[in-house]
Amino acid sequence: MLDGLRQFITDVISPAHEPRDFDDTDYRLAATALLVHVVSLDGEPSEAEKRKLHGLIESRFGLDRGTADKLIASATLVEGEAVDLYHFTSVIMRSVDEAGRLRIVEMMWELVYADGQVSEFEDNVVWRAADLLAISSRDRIDLKHRVAAKQSAPVSGS
Repeated sequence: MLDGLRQFITDVISPAHEPRDFDDTDYRLAATALLVHVVSLDGEPSEAEKRKLHGLIESRFGLDRGTADKLIASATLVEGEAVDLYHFTSVIMRSVDEAGRLRIVEMMWELVYADGQVSEFEDNVVWRAADLLAISSRDRIDLKHRVAAKQSAPVSGS
């Protein structure tokens, strides 16, 4: 399932033996790993999802294209090794205030809607991550509706 994304990352970055620019305590790595998880849920990420992921990482974290590529590559590796979402959300909880955590959940919704479809799995993962990030159900649903309205996509479920 992630082979295509991993190959994409391999094509984008330089050799893997280079030192990592982002360590395990960097909230940006943790947040990006959550985002990589979201785009990988429904199979091979589409070109729209890949573009959206890059755009979000570059704009929200203020990174240039090359640094964003490295962050996504690192996040793809750590996400592939993770057994649950807690590892990532705990790093975020230690480093990011509520407004920042709300932005991360919003980024997750933006990726969910990037391909124009919301699967039950995607909705569930955002719900679980938002819960672990201490984001209320009301705020999570409000963010979902706000992103859906921007995407002109229908909202189903809660």
